[in-house]
Amino acid sequence: MNLLFVRHLTVIDFSFLHPDRGLVGESWIVDVELEGELNEQGMVFDFSHVKRVIKAGIDQFIDHKLVVPTQLPKLAVEQESDQVHLRLELPHGEIGHASPAQALALLDIAEVTPEQVAPVLATYLKELLPDNVRQVHLQLRPEDIDGAFYQYSHGLKKHDGNCQRIAHGHRSRIEILKDGKRCPDLEQQWAETWRDIYIATREDQTAVVSVDGVEHLEFRYQANQGSFYLRLPRQQVYMIDTDSTVEWIAQHIAQSLKQQAPDSQIQVRAYEGVDKGSIAVA
Repeated sequence: MNLLFVRHLTVIDFSFLHPDRGLVGESWIVDVELEGELNEQGMVFDFSHVKRVIKAGIDQFIDHKLVVPTQLPKLAVEQESDQVHLRLELPHGEIGHASPAQALALLDIAEVTPEQVAPVLATYLKELLPDNVRQVHLQLRPEDIDGAFYQYSHGLKKHDGNCQRIAHGHRSRIEILKDGKRCPDLEQQWAETWRDIYIATREDQTAVVSVDGVEHLEFRYQANQGSFYLRLPRQQVYMIDTDSTVEWIAQHIAQSLKQQAPDSQIQVRAYEGVDKGSIAVA
């Protein structure tokens, strides 16, 4: 038996439901090993096809989706035609969500962790590969971040691709320089402010409702893939006046800090997942 490996094949950016934390943005690096017999070319699988086939399969299965562990005890799921409706009770409020089915990954697991998701995803990918590939082994791992990071969810209704899905997210580092000097305290401040947060565009808000005495915000929009809806406790929402692209996010942080220190130059390097993002200077 032979093994073919590719480290850091791709990055999965998604959000998931957690019974206590609520809606959580996440980014995992994917390492893959293919176990099997050599084919007539003397290969387990052509390297040139690994990214095309396996990455495409990963994107289709989980990337830029809301991952829902269907074994959660306080979760309700209903499907009407292609529209899926979710409701999850939290310790202090609830999450409501409706979207086309393609925006969701409903997994028969109890919790969204690398250990529980990896075998489900590997089974799916195995069906995409030739018979000589006997096993797919995946390692899903968060980026090793030495410093501050936040986990946010958002949706970009104007995006042509899968970023239009109202509840997908990222685990992102942040770097802030004040007058050319790195400021870990400011980085940690923003990381705490945006811990497990939904960064919402103000114009997408449609209502304020009370659920069991807890104030919730509702968001709704129509995009190319269909109709999207989200309801969250107010405390889990951070509102901005623009769309929540990483460019606008970096600019928002820089301008907020500039207001606090008008005589200083502020530089913000905001990441969107792993090894990509935007720089804003104010």
